[in-house]
Amino acid sequence: MNITTKRHLSLLVFFTVTTAIFAQQVGSNSPYGRYGYGLLSNQSLGASEAMGGISYGLRRSQQVNPGNPASYSKLDSLTFIFDLGVSGHYASYSDGLNKQNFYNGNLDYIAIQFPVLSKVGASIGLLPYSKVGYNYGQTRSLSDIVYEEVFRGTGGLSQIYAGIAYEPIPYFSVGANVSYLFGNFSYSSVSVPRTATGATIGEEKKKYSIRDLKYDFGAQVTFPVDKTSSFTLGAVFSPKLASKSDVYATEMMFLSDPYTNPYQNPSEVLRDDTLSSQQFHLPATYGLGVTYSNTNLLVGLDGTFQQWNGLDYPEVLDGLTPVNRFNNAYRINAGAEYVVDPYSRDFFSRVRLRAGISYGNSYANVSVYNPSTNQSVGVGGFKEYGINFGLGLPFRDSMSGRLSLLNIGFGYISQRPDLPYMIKQDMFKISLNMNINEFWFFKRQFN
Repeated sequence: MNITTKRHLSLLVFFTVTTAIFAQQVGSNSPYGRYGYGLLSNQSLGASEAMGGISYGLRRSQQVNPGNPASYSKLDSLTFIFDLGVSGHYASYSDGLNKQNFYNGNLDYIAIQFPVLSKVGASIGLLPYSKVGYNYGQTRSLSDIVYEEVFRGTGGLSQIYAGIAYEPIPYFSVGANVSYLFGNFSYSSVSVPRTATGATIGEEKKKYSIRDLKYDFGAQVTFPVDKTSSFTLGAVFSPKLASKSDVYATEMMFLSDPYTNPYQNPSEVLRDDTLSSQQFHLPATYGLGVTYSNTNLLVGLDGTFQQWNGLDYPEVLDGLTPVNRFNNAYRINAGAEYVVDPYSRDFFSRVRLRAGISYGNSYANVSVYNPSTNQSVGVGGFKEYGINFGLGLPFRDSMSGRLSLLNIGFGYISQRPDLPYMIKQDMFKISLNMNINEFWFFKRQFN
């Protein structure tokens, strides 16, 4: 078996194992994951995330950028890039009276990029789309019985993508991604009596799965200023996705908490329904971005708009209507990278310094209640503010001369609610990304 075959088999095994691990991750403890498809994930990778999440105008030969598939054609005929990212999160949630802290760790993504033909590049990878993971509750009373009502949810969407880009004329490239979007969702409400001895525990649960194809299109045009500097304008479009799935709704009674004892049989089944062919729609997405780059500096600005308002989603899952369920979502990202001298012999002169900011709104509204009176105060979302910075530590292969990067990123996100009694979230993130650049199709004569 030659070395190329071994590498292909190793990648196949790695992708299979990674997909299994990826699909089981929680990655979030936010109660806002209860609505819609959960918290949407940042689609920017490694260095892009440290620059505030810019991607539409990024066109670099040393970086995988699925945010705009037109970027894949920026490769020479021998380059292979492997990109892997992991992260750790610390999140704090507060409603003004109570406060909780959580820690999480994630495998964020895996992606590779390689040339196909002259001026044609391709990429495949595994990315998150959304995350659901929450466990919260409150104490209630009915007559002389005190019970705890606990809400739990798990799941989210992931996507395996394959993309290709072509540069038909100098400085202009087009590309497309086809993604297999998949994920399982589970929402449950459990009533646990605290004062009644021997009382059974009730659980109401709803589950569904999504399996569908998602398409993304992109274009980039570069305007050279001189031999070392240029502007790149990028645009992306993802059409609306209309998917269908069955929703399984059950109400059961148990002798003990089904969360701590998941393998027990119910003592009584009150409801076991299948709601067939429910509509699950994802929005059309439009993005536009521009970057300026020279030997030492890169700066960029992105804008994104998603048409969520009015999309179909089963009312049985959240009790909301198409009028008040979703908001059209927008996001602004801006960032920069600076390196003193990328060709210097001095290591610190070749370190890449990055920083960025972002601002956006929530796509999903939540039902808000006054905890003292249990009366509704309406539905609302939140505004999100983010700041990022990071380092790119260069490592050069002594035999091939290829440059790889160890990217370290730090981020802070603050979610500010629109209405009283909603939960404020602050999250700190540390990410580690390995960007490996090598001669994939080059056979060395000496080892």
